[in-house]
Amino acid sequence: MTSASDHPPSTPVGPGSLARQVTWQTVRERLIRYVLFGCAALSVVTTLAIILVLLSEAVYGLPPHKAFFQQVSLREFLTETRWTPEFEGAGQQHYGILPLALGTLQITVLSGLVGLPIGLLAAIYLSEYAAPRTRAILKPVLELLAGVPTIVYGYFALKFITPYVLQPFFQDLLGFGVDTFNALSGGIVVGIMIMPMVCSLSEDVLRAVPQSLREAGYALGSTRFDVSARIVVPSALSGILASFILALSRGIGETMAVAIASGQQAQLTLNPLSQIQTMTAYIVNVMKGDIPPGSTLETSIYAVALVLFAITLTLNIISQMILRRFREVYQ
Repeated sequence: MTSASDHPPSTPVGPGSLARQVTWQTVRERLIRYVLFGCAALSVVTTLAIILVLLSEAVYGLPPHKAFFQQVSLREFLTETRWTPEFEGAGQQHYGILPLALGTLQITVLSGLVGLPIGLLAAIYLSEYAAPRTRAILKPVLELLAGVPTIVYGYFALKFITPYVLQPFFQDLLGFGVDTFNALSGGIVVGIMIMPMVCSLSEDVLRAVPQSLREAGYALGSTRFDVSARIVVPSALSGILASFILALSRGIGETMAVAIASGQQAQLTLNPLSQIQTMTAYIVNVMKGDIPPGSTLETSIYAVALVLFAITLTLNIISQMILRRFREVYQ
């Protein structure tokens, strides 16, 4: 047997040591809170800094340079049908953003027609039909498409899609002229680029639907297709729509693939087989050359970037509204 003297005496915890422990824990919790708040605030500060730069160059110029809208009227910018800021000669420069906006809209619509349905169908297959082993192989392979550099996609569209897909079908078979650089080629390749995003996000929200809903459908005699189309997809509608909008935002902001595949000629046309120029491609094209600091040509890229920022911000707001409107909460 051991006596009480065999055990070492315990260290008494007095009010002072307890107070020090409470103080250190409070300081640590506050420090963690401030660090996390700083990380969250960093994105807000970055967004505000971007807005400040765009406004300072496009709207409110800093002396001695003038901003873009101090040299070009807002009416001309929004209603003029020609965009020729790089032309030389008096009266040759025109600053109507409609050709760039229409070109960007064509790429967005075409990429959505390609990437959204294919991405959603792939997500449904991975979530509802594929065996676990098949899913473990196909999903990483599909997501590899998101890691391919965009410039590679651009040359893929220029050297494969246009000469071996579009020209044999539209030009040789149907008799329509197909430009070497065209909107359809850019739209297809951007659709391929956004497909992994749609598939991955949609598959995650589809798998988040409770299994009990599927089992209830099967208990009523529904087929797997009926359960997928009438139960699972409607239940995950908010997440699917949000993935669509995020993917379209990605398509709007795509640069190198579109610049290579669709060309550098800004023209107001609805023909997807002709050459166009998007807003992002124009910014890249201008930044490649030597431009005088403070010139209208230089400040025009900030005006175009401001329009792009407004479009993407609007899409994000719409995405949040859709999430709040159609969100399903499961207990």
